[in-house]
Amino acid sequence: MVLSRLDIHRRNRGEEALVTLAGEIGPATAPLLRAALEQCLRDGITVIDIDLTTVGSCDTNGLDVLLSASQRAGRVHASLQLHHPCAQIIRLLAVTGSTPLLLSDPTDPVSPALPRGLPEAASSGLSADGRQMPGDPARGPVLKDGIRLRRLTRWQTEAMAEDIADLAMTSIADIPGESFHNRGEFLHRLAVSARRPGFALLIAETTVLVGCAYGFPVGLAGSGRREFDRMLRESIQRLTACAGFVVLTQVVAHPHAQNRDIAHRLQRRLLTDRHAALGVVLLHPADQAGQAAFESWGWQNMGEIVGLPGPVAPCALILPLGRPSPAGR
Repeated sequence: MVLSRLDIHRRNRGEEALVTLAGEIGPATAPLLRAALEQCLRDGITVIDIDLTTVGSCDTNGLDVLLSASQRAGRVHASLQLHHPCAQIIRLLAVTGSTPLLLSDPTDPVSPALPRGLPEAASSGLSADGRQMPGDPARGPVLKDGIRLRRLTRWQTEAMAEDIADLAMTSIADIPGESFHNRGEFLHRLAVSARRPGFALLIAETTVLVGCAYGFPVGLAGSGRREFDRMLRESIQRLTACAGFVVLTQVVAHPHAQNRDIAHRLQRRLLTDRHAALGVVLLHPADQAGQAAFESWGWQNMGEIVGLPGPVAPCALILPLGRPSPAGR
């Protein structure tokens, strides 16, 4: 007899908590979930977000736990919501009439009419700290080549950092930005980027992680307080007349027949979700392969930017979105 298993990981941010579950929710594991959710409420948590991305199934025992916890949360003016459930859980919620009680947004999870992992999910509309962003309308999931694109919150990024590093170490699309030489360096750079205001990370997944792209805004509404950011913003503004943009700092894709398309879709989607008028990539001037890849995706090579802090003058590539093409170099 094989016993089901449920791993429970909790991340706190003030009075909010992200509870990430992995495994199966059934008779053997429902008590563990009940205890974890009751502990959240005892600790004074007022917003409980439950990430079901890696939960394969949930039975009525688990549903009873979730409904009971939601009711108890309501009595103390707290809330509990589910995110990214699989098709089986969506069907269970629909049959029992629990969808409006537990799901954060009925358009956010995978449609019950499609197998899990097939749709390309719309952006979650969450800011870097996991809060809902005003003005980010939710879009329905889109089926595309069996690959789903999904935005991670900062908490989820921290929880998946090791998996993302595994992908990067086996990637054949180490673009863009400075090259990294080992796993520790990649994890350090990811952690530093994740602390930037407006940080955004998008993953591509089938049944496993196959791609990742992340970046952050620079400009009037971005993280322009640092000296490097200020000088970069001034240089890009002189070239394009655009004062605000998103710097794409890393794109990785699994060695896969579709890896170039995955990387392309990730970067386009990330920039679109951040409402960026302009995307910017900085590459080492010797990275001819990286420059050629981005040019094949429609990016314009603006040449080296002289005067920025650092040992070399990086090569800047830009991608205007919804604006006329910038002036020449």
